[in-house]
Amino acid sequence: MNDLWNLSWEAEALYRARVRGCLLGGALGDALGYPVEFDSLERIRAAHGPRGVMGPVPDADGVVGRISDDTQMTLFTVEGVQQAHARERLKGIGGGWSRLVRWAYGRWLDTQTEPGPGPDVHGGLAAQSWLYARRAPGNACLSGLQREHFPDPASELGPPGPVNPDSKGCGAVMRSAPFGLTRTPAETVFGIAARCAQTTHGHPTGYYASGALAAIVTHLVSGDSLEGAVLRTLRLLARHPGHEETTAALNRALDLASEGEPAAEKVESLGAGWIAEEALAIAVYCALAAPRVTDALLLSVNHSGDSDSTGAICGNLLGARHGDHGLPQEWLERIEGRSTITILADDFASECVRR
Repeated sequence: MNDLWNLSWEAEALYRARVRGCLLGGALGDALGYPVEFDSLERIRAAHGPRGVMGPVPDADGVVGRISDDTQMTLFTVEGVQQAHARERLKGIGGGWSRLVRWAYGRWLDTQTEPGPGPDVHGGLAAQSWLYARRAPGNACLSGLQREHFPDPASELGPPGPVNPDSKGCGAVMRSAPFGLTRTPAETVFGIAARCAQTTHGHPTGYYASGALAAIVTHLVSGDSLEGAVLRTLRLLARHPGHEETTAALNRALDLASEGEPAAEKVESLGAGWIAEEALAIAVYCALAAPRVTDALLLSVNHSGDSDSTGAICGNLLGARHGDHGLPQEWLERIEGRSTITILADDFASECVRR
């Protein structure tokens, strides 16, 4: 007897491809941007030619394809969300998503403070030695996770959270795409992602941008266009007090995408991507404005700013829209942890289609 949510074979295959695409696309965009994360556009062009980075390039250690903390935290988000989904399915107990995702982030924090898996670690991502690499993790992520705080799932969104109340860095939004892959209604996903973002980023823009990315991914996985997904999410955002910065940034991205040929200078007019709404807006603009997946990914990393985060978010969007087969396969082959990410994506999708 089938245990699935009435998905046809074709619909299930497409869903699985989009889950893989979202996670692999995020890792690909992250790896493209990581070697130039702190470089100006002028320096990028001086080092890589007038068009900037045109594919995976070596980092400062001469290694091609390394992922950063963006993908690390995204993968731990997947692990936490998968555990929450399974708990809800098997035990009928809801409301534990924030706690389980917070515990997953605690396991990521261990990878940033320990040299490798300890003797008491027997499975999961925390047992994978390659994830014990410190790749410029965000201060708000580190400091927030050093506090024992679990957001109240029944609390109203709006006022600043108790942890890092002034922080709206992109460290929460860049890890939030997996919430949108769960085949859960966008409004529910928005709230869950926003509350989980509050474990590290207390400014409303920091957690609303995270909820917005999750909602956009939800609509993409359901088959909507990117523009349609953003417009639906804007209507959702408007219901929440304190949404204005995130809404304004997304509207600027939509407007800019309709204004002729894409360009790095247009990307930079949206900001540098170090803060949440700018990172999300840059990713949306690039995914909308560039005609091909490869063009969009390259546009998202060739700018003076947080190139790995904007690349990762853009890759999440493109992969959720086009599936893993729509990503440049020759680039994917060079991405660190590709096989682990693929297996994790498939296991996650299998959990999310079960009753």
